[in-house]
Amino acid sequence: MRVVVLGAGPAGISAAVQARELGAEVTLLEKDKAGGTSLNRGPAPVRTLARAARLARDWHSWETFGLRGPAPVVDLRATLDNAERVARYAHERKHLADQIRGLGVDLVEHAGEVRFVDPHTVAAEDGRTWTADRIVIAVGGRPGRPPIPGAGHALTFEDLRTLEELPGDVCVIGCSDTGCQLASILADFGCRVRLVEHAPRLVGRADAEVSAALEGAFRHRGIEVLTGVDVRGLDARGSRVHVTCAVNGSSTVLDVDTAFLAVGWPGNGDLIGAAGVGVTLQRGYVAIDEFQRTSLPHVFAAGDADGTSMLVASARMEGRVAGENAVLGPRRRVVHEVVPAGSFTDPEYASVGLTEEQAAARYECAVAVVRYEDLLRPVADGHPTGFCKLIVDRVSRQVVGAHVLGEYSAEVIQMVAACMAAGMRVEQIAEMQLAFPTFTEAVGMVAQQLARSLGVGTMPLVWSSLGPS
Repeated sequence: MRVVVLGAGPAGISAAVQARELGAEVTLLEKDKAGGTSLNRGPAPVRTLARAARLARDWHSWETFGLRGPAPVVDLRATLDNAERVARYAHERKHLADQIRGLGVDLVEHAGEVRFVDPHTVAAEDGRTWTADRIVIAVGGRPGRPPIPGAGHALTFEDLRTLEELPGDVCVIGCSDTGCQLASILADFGCRVRLVEHAPRLVGRADAEVSAALEGAFRHRGIEVLTGVDVRGLDARGSRVHVTCAVNGSSTVLDVDTAFLAVGWPGNGDLIGAAGVGVTLQRGYVAIDEFQRTSLPHVFAAGDADGTSMLVASARMEGRVAGENAVLGPRRRVVHEVVPAGSFTDPEYASVGLTEEQAAARYECAVAVVRYEDLLRPVADGHPTGFCKLIVDRVSRQVVGAHVLGEYSAEVIQMVAACMAAGMRVEQIAEMQLAFPTFTEAVGMVAQQLARSLGVGTMPLVWSSLGPS
C-alpha cells in the first residue's frame, strides 16, 4: 500500500511514521521544512519569547528578595535570535528530517504548494506528482484575517520575529490564547498594549473565573482591555496605524505604532484543491468522521486542518490514528475528553475538561478552589496570585474539569489530566503525597476540600481552610 501525507507538522509526521511502521510505502510532503508551525513559527519560539518576557518582569520583584540592580534592557534582536535558535533546535540538534528519513519515510521538504489533481494524485507547482492508495491531509492552519478594510496593515504572531524595534504602543485584536500571549509578552517588554475583543470577555472558551482573573491581572499590569468592541477597519497613517472601532454604538480610533491580529486559525484545507476532488470542507476545515476519515473513504485528515482540537498533543494523536486507519482500515477513534492546554501569558492559565458552566449542565457538581496565597511555594517565589479549581461529579466523584491560573499552570494541569485519564476519584487524589513546597500541592489541597464536603475519606482541615491565628 502506498500512502502520501500532506504536511510535516506534528500530525503529518505522526501519520507518516505510523503508516510506515505498519508496512506502507510512505511519502511525506512538506511545503517548507519539517516541524510545522509548532516548531518553526509557533509554540516553541513564542514560548521562548515568553520566557524572555518573564525574566524582564521578574526584575520588578527583586526588591522583595533583597536584590539590587538596574532594570534589564531588552535587546530585541538578541531576544528574537534566541527564539530562532529554539526553532532551529529540532533541526540542528535533533536532525528531525534525518530521523524521519531514517525510519523509512520518503520526506520531501520545500515541495512548495501541493494540490489535488484527482482523488488519488497530488502535484507540486514544479510539475512533480505523487499517486497513492491513501492520502492523509495534515496541512495545518494559518493566522486568520477578518474581512475588514485595511486588514493587511496588521501583523500576526508570525510577524513578531521580524520586528526591527519594539513598538511604543500596540493594539492586539483578538483576546483568545494567541492574542493574550502576544499582549502579555509585549507588555513585559515595555510596550503600551491595548487588547481589543469582540466578545464580552477574554478567552471566551476558558472557565469564567479564569477569564475574570486574567482580565484583572492584565489591567493591574497596565494593559488596557477593551471588550465588546467591533473593529471596523485599519488605516496606515505614515508610520502609524489607525484602528477604527465601534463601542456601544459610538466610533473611536486607536492610534498605535503597530496592530496585531489574533482572530482565529483557519485550516489550510481550502488551499490544496481538496474540495475540487470531493473532500467536504466546513468553514475552511476538512470535515472528518470519528475515524479521521473525510468524505472520500481513502482520504484522511488530522491536526489543525480538521479544526477539532487545535493543540499539538491532539495533532500527534490524530496523526497516529489517521496513519493507522489509512493502512488497516477504519478501526480506531480519537477521544478529546482529557486534553490539557495551557497559555504562556503572565499570569499563566491552563485547563482540562469542562468549564464550571459546562459541567453544571451535564452533572450534579461539587466545586472547590484553593488560592495560591494559601500555598507556601507561590508565596516564597513572590507570585501568590492565582488559584487551582477542581470540578467533580458528585455521583462518580471523578474530576470532570480543572482550571488553574498562576505560575506553572501549564505544568500543574498535566497532573490533573493524568488523574482524570486514570479515572481516579477525588478522595484518591486527596490521599496523594505530593512534594512540598510545590505549586502542584494545590491539586491535593483542593481535592481534600472536596473530599470533606462530599463526606468521603477522613480528611482533616488543610492549611488553605484554616483562618488566620
